[in-house]
Amino acid sequence: MTDAAFRNSPPLLALGRATLTYGDRTLFRNADMEVMSGDRICLVGRNGTGKSTLMRVLAGELDIDSGARFVQPGLRVGYLPQQPAIPDAVTVRAHVLAAPPVPGRDRPRDHDVDAILHQLGLDGARMTDSLSGGEFRRTAIARLLVIQPDILLLDEPTNHLDLPTITWLEDTLRRFQGGTLIVSHDRVFLTALSNRTYWLERAVLRRRNAGFEGFADWSEAVLADAETHARKRDRKIVEETRWLREGLTARRKRNMGRVRVLQAMRDARTTETRRQGNVRFTLAETARSGDLVLEARDISKRFAGSNGCETVIAERFSTIIRRRDRVGIIGPNGAGKTTLLRMLIGNDSPDSGRVRVGNGVETVYFDQSRELLNPDATLRATLCPNGGDTVEVGGRTRHVVAYLRDFLFEDRQANSPVRSLSGGERNRLLLARLFSQPHNLVALDEPTNDLDIETLELLEDILAAYDGTILLVSHDREFLDRIVTSTIAIEGNGIIDEYPGGYSDYRKQRPQNAGRVEDKSAGSSAAAPRRQRPQTKLGYKDQRELDDLPARIAELESRIGRLRHVLSDPDLYQRDRVAFDDATRQLSEIEAALAAAEERWLELEDRNAALAVAQPA
Repeated sequence: MTDAAFRNSPPLLALGRATLTYGDRTLFRNADMEVMSGDRICLVGRNGTGKSTLMRVLAGELDIDSGARFVQPGLRVGYLPQQPAIPDAVTVRAHVLAAPPVPGRDRPRDHDVDAILHQLGLDGARMTDSLSGGEFRRTAIARLLVIQPDILLLDEPTNHLDLPTITWLEDTLRRFQGGTLIVSHDRVFLTALSNRTYWLERAVLRRRNAGFEGFADWSEAVLADAETHARKRDRKIVEETRWLREGLTARRKRNMGRVRVLQAMRDARTTETRRQGNVRFTLAETARSGDLVLEARDISKRFAGSNGCETVIAERFSTIIRRRDRVGIIGPNGAGKTTLLRMLIGNDSPDSGRVRVGNGVETVYFDQSRELLNPDATLRATLCPNGGDTVEVGGRTRHVVAYLRDFLFEDRQANSPVRSLSGGERNRLLLARLFSQPHNLVALDEPTNDLDIETLELLEDILAAYDGTILLVSHDREFLDRIVTSTIAIEGNGIIDEYPGGYSDYRKQRPQNAGRVEDKSAGSSAAAPRRQRPQTKLGYKDQRELDDLPARIAELESRIGRLRHVLSDPDLYQRDRVAFDDATRQLSEIEAALAAAEERWLELEDRNAALAVAQPA
C-alpha cells in the first residue's frame, strides 16, 4: 500500500505490512488490507488461522508487531466480536442506551433505541442475565447499530440467530453506506453481501476483487499454483544439494552466497501455502434399521412461561420418518426446534400423543450446547471413556491419536483438557466422538456453529453419502439445501408444516407472511388467537406414503403368492419341517403387513378425497 494510494483514495481503515506473532507462531505476515466506504468485504480462512485476531487488530484492540494501522480521524468503528461482553443485571434497553454516543449528541436518542429494539424483536425491559443465546447476540447487534458507525467489523454475526433475524440483518447491511468487514461460516450470507474477499491462510493474506461467490474455484487455483511452484522448488533443492555435496569443499569461500540461497528456499518451503489436511469423517451405518425409523402421532407440547403466558411448541403434529430420509427442522429461536427434535428421538416426551421408534434404530445426538463434553476430561479420555488408546470406527480399530489427526488435532492435544479447546475445536471433538459410536440415525442440533467453511463442506459431503437417516436442526440455508430432502417448519403457536426439499423449496412453497423479525421475548399467550390455515391437500410425507403404497401392496401380494405356492407342496411338511415352519411364519407376517398397508391406503385415500371436496371452487 503506497503513500500515493492513501493520498489519492484514502481508505476508512487500513493495515500496511502488518505482522503479528504469538509465541513461535506467526498469525499474519506483511498483511495489507483496506476498507473503503461502500466495501462489503468477507474475510475467510480455516478455524485457528487468525481471522478473529486480525479483526481485533483492525478494531484497535490489539497492537501489531510491525507495520502500520491507519484509521481516518473521527471515524466511528463498530465491532461485534464472536463473544460480545454484556454486563449482568441491567435491562436490555439500558445496555443499548449506554452505547458510545453519536458525535454531537450526549447519548443515543430514545426513539432510535426503541426502533432498533422493535426491529430485532427485543423486549427492552428484559434483564440481560436472562437472555438466550440468540437474544444475547441480537442485543449486541442493537447496541452496535444504534451508534451509527461508519464501518462495521462483524465476527460471526449470524451465530445463534434464527432465519428471520438473519434475513433482516442481510437487508440492513445491504442498505448500510459505510464499509463492512464480515467473518462468517454462513455461505449464503457472505454470497448475498460481499463484493470483495480476503483469504487468510498460513499467515498469508490474499485479496480477491470479487465477493464470496467463486471463492472455492479461486482458492483451488491458488493452491494448485502453489503446489506446482513447490514441486519446481523441490527439484531445485535436490539439484543444489547435490552440487553442494560434490563441490562445496573446494569452493566454500566463493559460494557461501549460493548456500544462503539454498537455505532461503528451504525456509520458504516450510512456510508456503500448501493444501492442508482435511477432516476425514467416518460416518457409516453400523447396522441397518427397518424401513420405519420414527412415527409421531398427534403429539402436542407446551410450556408455561415465567410471565404467566404459555408457549405452544406443537399441537397434534404427526409425521413418519423412514430409512434414508433427511429431514431439516427450521423455525425462529424459541419456537421449539430442539424440543421437537428431542421428542422425535425419544429424549423428551410429548404432553399427549405418542412417538414410536422403529426396530433396530440406534441414535447418536449432536447437542448444540455441547453439554455432552466434560471440560475437565482430556481429548483421549473423551474418545476412550473406558480407558485404552483405541476407538472402534466403522468396524475398524483406530489409535486414538491417529483418529484425532483425522479431525485436525495435533498429537500433543490428545492429553489436553477439553476446556483448552476453541469453539470450533470442541465442535470437531464432539463430531469425532459422535461418529465413533454405533448408529443408523444421526440427530444434529445446529452442527454448523463454529465450523469453518472447508470443514462444513466436507461434513456436507459425508452426510450426503450417509446410508442412514438424518434429522437436522440448522439456520444455515445452504447446508439445509445441500443435505435435506424434506423440511419441517415450526411456524409458532403450535403450527408445524412439512414441505418437500430444502430451505429454498420451503421459501417457494410457504404462504406469504410478514418477513419481519417477530417479538419472541413476550411468549405466546394461551388466549392469543391462533392462525388457522385451512388444509387443502395431504402433507408431503402423507402424500409420498400414499404414492408408494400401491407398489408396496403389489410387492406384498407377490410375496404372499410365492409363499402359498411353496406351501402348496403336500410333501413339504414331511420333507423339510424347518422350511415349512419358516414359510408359514413369513406368510402370517406378510399377510398382516398387507392388511395394515391396505388399511393405511384406504385411510389416506379417504382423507385425500375429503380434502379435495373441501377445496373452494
